[in-house]
Amino acid sequence: MISVNCSPEVKEDDLARILKEIRKDEMGGWMELPRKIDMGEFVRIKEAAKKIRDESEYLVCIGIGGSYLGHKAIIEALRPTSETKIIYAGNSLSRRELDMALAEVGDHDFSVNVISKSGTTLEPAIAFSEFKKKLIEKYGEEGAYQRVYATTDAKKGALHDEAVANKYERFVVPDNIGGRYSVLTAVGLLPLAVAGVDVDKLLEGAAEATDIVVEPASKYAFMRYELGKKGYDTEVFASFEPATMYFNEWLKQLFGESEGKNKQGIFPASVIYSTDLHSLGQFMQDGRRNLYETIIDFPTDKLNAKVVQAVRVAHTEGGIPVLNITVSDFNEKGFGELIYFFELSCAISAKLFGVNPFDQPGVEAYKNELKKLMAEE
Repeated sequence: MISVNCSPEVKEDDLARILKEIRKDEMGGWMELPRKIDMGEFVRIKEAAKKIRDESEYLVCIGIGGSYLGHKAIIEALRPTSETKIIYAGNSLSRRELDMALAEVGDHDFSVNVISKSGTTLEPAIAFSEFKKKLIEKYGEEGAYQRVYATTDAKKGALHDEAVANKYERFVVPDNIGGRYSVLTAVGLLPLAVAGVDVDKLLEGAAEATDIVVEPASKYAFMRYELGKKGYDTEVFASFEPATMYFNEWLKQLFGESEGKNKQGIFPASVIYSTDLHSLGQFMQDGRRNLYETIIDFPTDKLNAKVVQAVRVAHTEGGIPVLNITVSDFNEKGFGELIYFFELSCAISAKLFGVNPFDQPGVEAYKNELKKLMAEE
């Protein structure tokens, strides 16, 4: 169960209109996903995960942005046990990082899960090319292609066509769910299942959330909107568990890419306390008052709980609006609920700011400039 500590004015007519708009949006498929998951594909995901665990010491997950942040966040937080280690590639253009990933795999048995809607995004395309070569060198073409799992468009795109031609096992990135909302699709479920996460419990938590988080999610969204209109243009997500660092990274993409349009939105930042109290604590306590803090209060030990309480009091007295999101369970069900809570909050909040929560036109500007520079070489 998730609760929030704020009491904004939630305009019920506006909320009803927004929820209707989200459900009807061509990219709103995530809203009903937990209760309408394709069970045939879900069974195949679990079968593929078992096959990968049986034959591979490593699974290399290749993807960028929403294609890796969500499932990495859950794996890092829950730290499940699996003899197959998950490593990541294709989330930067650093040759050094790619070489380190190739070296870590070394001569171990491995499989690859390449995750890309189009197959043409530069970072994962380069990494996939390198790991595909390594697979072929080790297993031959036929054996290599049996170790490639492509999560991509159902009908079109470069990766889809390659997967069909080479008979990779394929899973679908749904047309009506964007990357940053896709962690509960095959995008996240396959690597999570390989890592040992109980994906049934994860989906169970998300399914239950569809009934119970509308009220807290809308309160949080309306509170963010009120704070934004008062000039609080930066939100600092604060967690007190170091293992949730990548969950914060997923939140930053979710809110930043959904809201940051038409000169609107709230800039998302994050901290891990108590560690960052010794680096950013001075600014938080006594710096500019253009920010507010959202504490994600996971169940924790008694000492950490006292730190949460101390931060809440000190920062409130220091003039920072402090929102508190209390999470009852640090497990698969809890994270399933939390993912749905934030997805819904984010979509509502973006709508309040008058922007489309599901597109990202600004991202294409960098890609287009990079293509021009590469064409000049």
